[in-house]
Amino acid sequence: MTSTFSIVLPAHNEAVNLPILLRRLKQQFRDAEIVVVDDGSGDKTSEVAIHEGVMSIRHPRRLGNGAAIKTGARHAKGEIVVFMDADGQHDPADIPRLLEKIAEGYYMVVGARTGRSHASFGRRIANGFYNRLASIMTGYRILDLTSGFRAVRAKEFRKFLYLLPNGFSYPTTSTMAFFRAGYPVAYVPITAGKRSGKSKIRLLRDGARFFLIIMKIGALFSPMRFFLPISAFLFSSGAGLYAYNYYTQARFTNMSLLLFMSALFTFLIGIVSEQVSSLHYRGIEDSDGK
Repeated sequence: MTSTFSIVLPAHNEAVNLPILLRRLKQQFRDAEIVVVDDGSGDKTSEVAIHEGVMSIRHPRRLGNGAAIKTGARHAKGEIVVFMDADGQHDPADIPRLLEKIAEGYYMVVGARTGRSHASFGRRIANGFYNRLASIMTGYRILDLTSGFRAVRAKEFRKFLYLLPNGFSYPTTSTMAFFRAGYPVAYVPITAGKRSGKSKIRLLRDGARFFLIIMKIGALFSPMRFFLPISAFLFSSGAGLYAYNYYTQARFTNMSLLLFMSALFTFLIGIVSEQVSSLHYRGIEDSDGK
């Protein structure tokens, strides 16, 4: 399989970290295609990649990590594409473990970071919350929603490029999209090293963004899992308020009616969204059959 896979490295100002990583990759995977996508760096990231003899693609300005991933996926020639960070925190020695799972029939294999891999207790708690929330939205157990270290089947991954955001949340969207499409996803435990330099992700700013993206993707790919609990909550609140008012005042209030109507409308929106979601996947299913 090493002759049919590509390694894509999205990079922004990683001129210091790239040489060591690229030399390790070339030494261990001599037949693999290595693609460095320079996302508008202000240093010599592209020059380093060219000097090391690997493919270098440069964005004229910074577009985001997700945009770099999409560019790399479009240019990669391998049937399997491995995505990993260019800052040195992902160990190339773990790549064969990802490829082994792909060979078993999985379409996406994610390097799931162990607890000690996270930089702080706050990040560990946040990632645990996002993993649990996404698991509820998809109906599948998700061990690491935001890991950028993963191997995918290129043909299937490219079907979702138009859905991927340009920011850091491409792992979130791609994982949930694969689950919704019925493509098998596996997890391989890894220990991520400490990155060299300063992380580009901010816990509060990007954490809120991840939360909103999970909600949006959940509403798109699993609408009833998103709308049905809201509808049930509104209906229960209306029933509870009605019971209280009937017991204390022997009357039915407008607020109870509003809650009942809101529950009904939310449920109907969920049904319509489910139908729209099915239409969205019709093109993907048709392309699978060709």
